Amino acid sequence: MSCLRKGPKRTPSEELAFQEHVKKVAQENGKRLGLEGDEDLQFLLIGGLLVKVRSNSWKKNRYYKLQEDCRTVWHESHKTFKRNQTFSIDDIDSVRKGRQSEGLHKHTEPTDEEKCFSIIFKGRKKTLDLMADNEDEAKKWVMGLEKVISNMRNLSRQQKSEHWIINCMRKADKNEDNKMTLKELKHFLRQINIEVDDTYAEEIFKKCDKSNSGSLEGSEIKHFYDLLTQREEIDVIYVNYAQTEGQMSARDVLNFLLNEQREQVTMEDAYRLIDKYELDATAKQKRHMTKDGFLMYLHHEDGSILNPAHKDVYQDMSQPLNQYYISSSHNTYLMEDQLKGPSSIEAYIRALMKSCRCVELDCWDGANGEPVIYHGYTLTSKVLFRDVIKAIKDYAFKVSDYPVILSLENHCSVDQQKLMAHYLISILGDALVTRPLGSTMPATFPSPEELRGKFLIKGKRLNKLDAAFSNNNTIEEDTVSEEDEAAEQENGQRAKAKKSKIKLAKELSDIVIYCKSVHFHGFEHAKDNLAFYEMSSFKESKAFTLAETSGTAFNHHNMDKLSRIYPAGSRTDSSNYNPVPMWNTGCQIVALNFQTPSKEMHLNQGRFLPNGMCGYILKPEFQRSLSSQFDPNTLSKGPWLKRKTFHVMVISAQQLPKLNKDKHKSIVDPLVRVEIYGVPADSASKETHYIDNNGFNPMWNERFRFDIHVPELTMVRFVVEDYDTTSQNDLVGQYCLPLTSVQNGYRHVPLLTKRGDVICSAGLFVHLMLVDVQ
Repeated sequence: MSCLRKGPKRTPSEELAFQEHVKKVAQENGKRLGLEGDEDLQFLLIGGLLVKVRSNSWKKNRYYKLQEDCRTVWHESHKTFKRNQTFSIDDIDSVRKGRQSEGLHKHTEPTDEEKCFSIIFKGRKKTLDLMADNEDEAKKWVMGLEKVISNMRNLSRQQKSEHWIINCMRKADKNEDNKMTLKELKHFLRQINIEVDDTYAEEIFKKCDKSNSGSLEGSEIKHFYDLLTQREEIDVIYVNYAQTEGQMSARDVLNFLLNEQREQVTMEDAYRLIDKYELDATAKQKRHMTKDGFLMYLHHEDGSILNPAHKDVYQDMSQPLNQYYISSSHNTYLMEDQLKGPSSIEAYIRALMKSCRCVELDCWDGANGEPVIYHGYTLTSKVLFRDVIKAIKDYAFKVSDYPVILSLENHCSVDQQKLMAHYLISILGDALVTRPLGSTMPATFPSPEELRGKFLIKGKRLNKLDAAFSNNNTIEEDTVSEEDEAAEQENGQRAKAKKSKIKLAKELSDIVIYCKSVHFHGFEHAKDNLAFYEMSSFKESKAFTLAETSGTAFNHHNMDKLSRIYPAGSRTDSSNYNPVPMWNTGCQIVALNFQTPSKEMHLNQGRFLPNGMCGYILKPEFQRSLSSQFDPNTLSKGPWLKRKTFHVMVISAQQLPKLNKDKHKSIVDPLVRVEIYGVPADSASKETHYIDNNGFNPMWNERFRFDIHVPELTMVRFVVEDYDTTSQNDLVGQYCLPLTSVQNGYRHVPLLTKRGDVICSAGLFVHLMLVDVQ
């Protein structure tokens, strides 16, 4: 089974030469990935038989192997028209060892645990559940794939770009003779999303075909590649600063960093960058930076728009919990809409792996005395409460070890509530907070730092928290008012019989410590009557009204209490509301439908991008200080008012993806929009003109200016769209981050898909300058 793809028949000598060529290509790509001679990579390149699992009755042998480009997995298919199928390494979100997917959990035996693994894809592509012959083989598949994925992600933008272009060239070489005809060249240009007229294509071709042979080969292809990837805009910058023998000396690099990038740096920093990015040994010895080294610097994190100092946790994590914005999900169990979509453990895993730190569990009585989770009174499917808690335990702290809040919406009978409490205590163990930290009644929240690796339960409680310190805690069960969101749902469904009380089991009540749910009766009432741990949930319409009419009071309320905001019940399509006005009023748990790719989720991803993507962001000082009179709507004078001008020059884009890969001649007409979100006075949006038929290297050189009043609450979103005269523009890519994490100067901006996944070799090149208003 050395070569399973059907191609034109070759003679034995041609076949041998072809196999040698494939081997050489695989070696080159392995080297590019830093995996030259790696055993696990060799194992993937040879491939092998795996059992593909779809159901109890559908388990079939299929051959899988990594192709020689080291970025595509090939597998045989028995479908009539799709005998050979592939998927890209870039499309893989993660590889999970064991029976960790719902499919494998359901359709395989516990004894097969060590032989199983799953490939989880980005977006909506179904999970691929596989079983190897034995544990050793399963380990090799998982380790090999994880290595390739990890090394692919760690390539710089420039390296990814080279890898991508070279492999596109190989695909365009239809007859695999290592030469490029004019026809193949045109096909290649379309593949990389650039439409050129025949005259221009012929012009490039003639320029490179020095041998006049009618095809490009060897050094001619290299010449063509250099012409294609030349970055004029970067050449101009480099020439401007390369004042030493045609190269940038360390002094020139320092001048560039001080004058253009506006960084507070010394000569030592210039030396560091040369050591880190310069590839030419002679230049490095002279402490010079060549154009290639400069390009390498601009493509790495030092040249990225996101401040590298903000990539890891950099904020003070020892403040009380309510002083942070907390990444939060609504109806976490849903994969799609609110009416008939599937409920899934997978949805919890995905949210937690995106650093979500507050997940929601809608709990209902299930069959055989087992509580279930689903969207009540709808056709959404059900999952066992027990299984969800196990999955949460397994995945809660894989990407962030800061606390996770389990927001319970409890509709269960007392008996099933007791079972819920039993599962929470027995499965989560010591990680579950079951009494206040310390030996005396607290006056404020513990910090995320103190709660590392811990779970908090948000729900109803029968008595005050002081009872945890007295022996007088004898209430067995009692009636409490229902959660606001639950009551709204029930009243909507059964308006006549308004049921807003439920019986609450003591066992469940006792594990609600720092997040006791109470009804909101106004800011004054809350201030006078509620303890710090008593929190309210607000429907979006109520929250937006309060934000507009009582901005200062809402901010003050959130200085010593937690607030949770949730989408209106009418959003049956799982759409989202704008989270920005809620953050402007200091609300911490701004719950969004994580399953819905949308502008609102892009803003959420941007908000929690810095600080190590840990799911917690410290609120600005003026949202934490009791003396503050901050109101986002009126902007009276105060420490929040730091007027700045934000200058943005959109210079160019590189390697934008084709949106319609099936249409041979489908090329994008890109435009870029820069959007500013924050207090109402700062909201703005400006866009470039569109460029015809060029997704490979479009250039705009357009300048925009934005006036900023409250930079600490400002978010910037870059959007690239494919212009369409007859219908709505299609999203090509986007990127969002807080203004306080933006680096000045010439910067590359990565691009993400609508679902928030990185588009490997694509990006924007911009010049940014945030300056104080004198």
